[in-house]
Amino acid sequence: LLDLEDGGVTDPEGFQAAGISAGLRASSARPDLALVYCPDGAVAAGVFTQNLVCAAPVTYCKDALKESQENMSSVLINAGQANAATGSAGWEDAVSSANTLSKKLGVPAMSILLESTGVIGQRIKIDKMLSAIPQLVSELSDTELSSKQAAMAITTTDLVYKSTSIQVEVGGHTVTLGGMCKGSGMIHPNMATMLGVVTCDAQIEPKLWQKMLKNAVVDSFNQITVDGDTSTNDTVVALASGKVPVSVKDESSDGAIILQEALTALCQGLGKSIAWDGEGANVLIAVKVVGADNKEDARVIARSIASSSLAKSAIFGQDPNWGRIAAAAGYAGPSFDVDMLDIELGETKLMEKGQPLAFDAAKASAYLKSKIDKRGVVDIYVKIGDGSESGIAWGCDLSYDYVKINAEYTT
Repeated sequence: LLDLEDGGVTDPEGFQAAGISAGLRASSARPDLALVYCPDGAVAAGVFTQNLVCAAPVTYCKDALKESQENMSSVLINAGQANAATGSAGWEDAVSSANTLSKKLGVPAMSILLESTGVIGQRIKIDKMLSAIPQLVSELSDTELSSKQAAMAITTTDLVYKSTSIQVEVGGHTVTLGGMCKGSGMIHPNMATMLGVVTCDAQIEPKLWQKMLKNAVVDSFNQITVDGDTSTNDTVVALASGKVPVSVKDESSDGAIILQEALTALCQGLGKSIAWDGEGANVLIAVKVVGADNKEDARVIARSIASSSLAKSAIFGQDPNWGRIAAAAGYAGPSFDVDMLDIELGETKLMEKGQPLAFDAAKASAYLKSKIDKRGVVDIYVKIGDGSESGIAWGCDLSYDYVKINAEYTT
């Protein structure tokens, strides 16, 4: 895999992007309307929130992909208003935005996918959005700048925009995958924990592309957590332009295996950037669980530890209170032999085969402080047995600032 510097959704062949300010944000002139466009059409896949109170754009995307995964043209994304819990009027806003964009691009409305982010219960400022669409379309390009502007336009409480791309060799050809996402709060595993767009220039069979995206999500976006809240708008859409003459149809083929690894790596990079940028966060927490009998047990236990408010707040306070890690492993659900439990914080061993170990608390606390001071990564290692399977989850510390940000979110 080759990571491209300053990469994004326009790096794969066949894609353009734009990001502009349409005046949708409550108190900021930052870009707030983004478009990713594939002029010759793309194969699309999507994974969505499991929250029953899902937003109008989520329903619209599901309907569009149910009709066809092929010849999809674009993804229109707004920030400022989530258009969730907005009733029939919110649905009409979604349809109206797709219809207006379809006329400007000259494509079917059902070839357009929609994503929204912002305050739940608020409709899109639809008049401002519709009047901005001509400018948005006019600024489409395949430049690095346009990719960056699109990534910036979809942010909310994010401190940084999140965009990347990678290249991989498949069948003697270079395939490029790009991606952008947003997320800082309301982040918790239940698919997809964020908004995201992935682009790729390989030729991929539609059902296989959907399966590959789901597989990638399991080991990436479904393994990150910030605060235990699953959003109403979570969406990841993946588009494949087919511009590179590499045909991937069989999931057991070498090409599919390589592409799956690349897609998962891209999504993991984006997912970690969300956890790292969690609201009020100072540090990324990486929890690795090994020794499980099956991969799902390892994933579940890792997520439980990364999600523990007590463990997260202890890390913020630079307190090596490892009992909270043990407790979170124990209540996760999967069964394991507690007499086989090992726990390590960085290089400090805290428990071995179920027995607490004497350790240098000052050294362990200093380790946490050093990672927080440089916005680094706190590594937690947990062994639950002698099985061959493992899982990783990513989270962040829980600080005073998280409460402040969310206590005053709309005021």
